[in-house]
Amino acid sequence: MALIENAKDQKVVADIEKSLRYISGIIKQKGREILSNFTITTPQFLALQWLLEDGDMTIGELSNKMFLACSTTTDLVDRMERNQLVMRVKDPNDRRVVRIHLLEEGERIIEEVIKKRQDYLHQIMENFTHDEVVLLETNLKKLHQEMRVE
Repeated sequence: MALIENAKDQKVVADIEKSLRYISGIIKQKGREILSNFTITTPQFLALQWLLEDGDMTIGELSNKMFLACSTTTDLVDRMERNQLVMRVKDPNDRRVVRIHLLEEGERIIEEVIKKRQDYLHQIMENFTHDEVVLLETNLKKLHQEMRVE
């Protein structure tokens, strides 16, 4: 296992952290710009994205994923349900449990927003070689995997 052995390595790590912070900020800002052309808010986008990726879940499960209070998530789901993006469904195994289910319109919006975000990133990376893109993706995946372990 490689260790950060000297001040030079620490400087590189500090530079990586700074770059990731700046990139994250730019992506968030661009994401907000893209969302401004849609009828959903940023929290709704995040909720829909979780539902698309992980499938039906309870209010409590969605609250935990979004780091929100259950009451806040309930209000969020109420608004999305009124806009026919999601619906509440009884769990077939336990009728006391209600799950949030992503509807076709919610899936369409989320896929369109994600496509626009990917188009933006593709545009930004036009001057990267294929090998640079593959290496970046490999290293970002590895970084993400290491972060998930902790």
